[in-house]
Amino acid sequence: MGRWLAPRLPGPQHWVLYDRDPGLLERARAAMAGLAAEGGGDVTVETRRADITRLSAADLADASLVTASALLDMLTAEEVERIVAACAARPCLFTLSVVGRVELTPTDPLDAEVAAAFDDHQRRVAAGRGALLGPDAVAACLAAFARHGVDVRTRPSPWRLGPDRAELTAEWFTGWLGAAREQRPELTTRTTEYGRVRRAAARAGRLGVLVDHCDLLTGCG
Repeated sequence: MGRWLAPRLPGPQHWVLYDRDPGLLERARAAMAGLAAEGGGDVTVETRRADITRLSAADLADASLVTASALLDMLTAEEVERIVAACAARPCLFTLSVVGRVELTPTDPLDAEVAAAFDDHQRRVAAGRGALLGPDAVAACLAAFARHGVDVRTRPSPWRLGPDRAELTAEWFTGWLGAAREQRPELTTRTTEYGRVRRAAARAGRLGVLVDHCDLLTGCG
């Protein structure tokens, strides 16, 4: 988010990046090296190793914006509640939360069944945490902000893959099908040929994919 937003916002800017994984933090820092704000202002970066679901309002007191991408659908209801409580008093931008709609072109009779199994995998129970929200995360987040009296703007943010991203399309499909099989092992045999044909089509640039997402914005008037 820093790499995408920094050049679109005026400077100077100071970004604080949070994650539990020190390796990911270092990669994020490196990805923002050399960025300049809109108009050429300075962009500085620091990293803090922490569980983002445990951040408090005090941790974010100096923030003028809280932002994350592809996060909400990986959280539990309790974790969403904590994050919203921590950042409800300041502008927030949460992007790319899945909403449970996937379209493959051309279609196949197995698409819907695999998609349903994938959604169930997104809602699986994570050890020590509870049930993940998956496609229900946006609704849960909206309800949590409403309890804090915060209005939220939402916009669709579809992710489109096609011939110009053939390798990524094949990689996405492999992960999507793998998660569905993990959730419903009985699909493994039934989708063997389906998977082979779909991957071949993806690599050849003949498979189109639309993965629907939703973006949420608060505190910006």
